[in-house]
Amino acid sequence: MAKEKEICSFCGRDKAKTNMLIAGLSAHICDYCVVQAKAIVDEEMPKKKDQAFSKTKILKPFEIKNHLDQYVIGQDEAKKILAVAVYNHYKRINQPLSKDQDDVEIEKSNIIIVGETGTGKTLLARTIAKMLNVPFCIADATVLTEAGYVGEDVESILSRLLQAADYNVEAAEKGIIFIDEIDKIARKSDNPSITRDVSGEGVQQALLKLLEGSAVNVPPQGGRKHPEQKMILVNTQNILFIAGGAFDGIERKIGSRMKANMIGYSAAKETDAIDKTNLLQYIAPQDIRSYGMIPEIVGRFPVLSNLNPLDKDALKRILTEPKNALVKQYTKLFKMDNIELSIEEDVLDFIVEKAIEFKLGARGLRSIIETIMTDAMFDLPSDKNAKTFAITLDYAKEKMEKTNVAKLKVA
Repeated sequence: MAKEKEICSFCGRDKAKTNMLIAGLSAHICDYCVVQAKAIVDEEMPKKKDQAFSKTKILKPFEIKNHLDQYVIGQDEAKKILAVAVYNHYKRINQPLSKDQDDVEIEKSNIIIVGETGTGKTLLARTIAKMLNVPFCIADATVLTEAGYVGEDVESILSRLLQAADYNVEAAEKGIIFIDEIDKIARKSDNPSITRDVSGEGVQQALLKLLEGSAVNVPPQGGRKHPEQKMILVNTQNILFIAGGAFDGIERKIGSRMKANMIGYSAAKETDAIDKTNLLQYIAPQDIRSYGMIPEIVGRFPVLSNLNPLDKDALKRILTEPKNALVKQYTKLFKMDNIELSIEEDVLDFIVEKAIEFKLGARGLRSIIETIMTDAMFDLPSDKNAKTFAITLDYAKEKMEKTNVAKLKVA
């Protein structure tokens, strides 16, 4: 039987007319068709990447706040400020080119959120980015240092955004960057020092060019810049920066400022009107500056908002009401093992009390629930007869007393 002639299954070239003929299970492809196929793939892939972030939803501020209400409990004032700032930002990006050149250029308004740990700073930013369908990344300011020192350059922030956008530069240039722990790069002291503050004021100076909007050379994989490394040019003009920080101790700055302006008999009445349990609600740009942020940075974050401390009612609602509430998460985890979970009302109150005692905010709720449920989550999946699991107050207290978590006390 004559041997079957080997030809390219795509173009029909004979093996003798090709440089290479690659054999498959039941077909062949020549090197010419491989090159042609690669060109088609390179042309079509960017289109698919563009489609991933092409449908940016521009919602009205009221709609943005309603969406945030489904995931974040309370913080109504902060939600309003964020909703308006985000709406105006993307309205500015998508504004049509007017025929009458009125020379009015709308500048972007970066946002800074001040609040205690566990009050929802990161959650707010992440929820907004997911809702708008734009690239979003979280950058930690604590690892940033001046160029040339151990740590990361500020450009590494943009590297993370590029990775979140699947290296689609056009999409990344309309994304959102959340800079966490912004207070950790505050100037350590007003007095000049013989040693360099490489993770404080130096980083703030380096951040200025990113915040104000400029073309920045970004190393694709992050890390340190290298002279021979290929860079990607990213324009930060339309990137919205949201910064968050606890600014521990800034209440003293606020209190000092407010009392300094009160002199005389009438001052006593005004002082009584101040809510001393939550001084963060009176925060102003000058307080951020006196904390250690340079004036240029303060000026590039024109929108300032604060998150209120979470009380018992808010923490209890966080446990049960949001779409991704902790109780709903653990109920679903047990349901995957065909076990119906029920938690008594007293247990929820007990968890909230412990979270307030440990001063961990909403973030502490999960660690407390994990402590209570660890034994059950270890034993029940192996128990074929387990169909239901009810957590009582006595059970919760017993599990808490057996762990080191119960020994946590905050002075």
